[in-house]
Amino acid sequence: MTTRILQYEVFNEGMKELLNMVDSFEKVHIVSGNPQVLIYGLQNNELLENFTSKNTIIIPDGISTVVCSKIVRQPVKEKIAGIEAMDNIISKCEKEKQGIYLLGATKETLDMCNINLRTKYSKLDILGSHDGFFDLDNCEELLLEIEKAKPYALFVAMGCPRQEMFIIKYMDRLPCKVFMAVGGSFDIVAGTLKRAPKWMINIGLEWLYRVVKEPFRIKRLSAIPKFMLMVIKEEFRRK
Repeated sequence: MTTRILQYEVFNEGMKELLNMVDSFEKVHIVSGNPQVLIYGLQNNELLENFTSKNTIIIPDGISTVVCSKIVRQPVKEKIAGIEAMDNIISKCEKEKQGIYLLGATKETLDMCNINLRTKYSKLDILGSHDGFFDLDNCEELLLEIEKAKPYALFVAMGCPRQEMFIIKYMDRLPCKVFMAVGGSFDIVAGTLKRAPKWMINIGLEWLYRVVKEPFRIKRLSAIPKFMLMVIKEEFRRK
């Protein structure tokens, strides 16, 4: 059910199997395993400890991670984009009458997220939301609000590694089952940012579309060859 890539166990089944696996946890941190996030993990002991813990599922988010699974001769079944995993979990929450909490982005983006999610999922219980502009070490009021709401799923959109550090810091305390850092997904849900056309997603060029739309992301592209080179070197070393 997992593929070993460097120090990580990456989930290698499909979306249906992912949702079933989530059900088996008391608490689970779903990590969007793209090269940038995984490199951050290799550079930070706190992140690495969490990413490799028994309460974490790393999904193959990005064509580069999929390619790396082929390099190590344990190909994943499919790429699972973080936003698609988030959408499927939200759909599951609506059907099972479970609540969610949205944390991160700006207030304006959150307001549109709430509107669009309630439009798409009319029976979805959004138990609360809060923007991402707060002190991670001084947020007692926010924590109490989430504790009181008791959401099934907490989605955190504050950029890597801030969003992951919030989850790591408070996962044991908060009464949620699913913790997921979702990066820029709130912007897509809100409609302020569009995903790539389906044909680009299907051939693994979503990253190119995002760079064209958000040129600042070009600096992050260095993580792709860097991560792949690390995987290739490790594979040669093992041989």
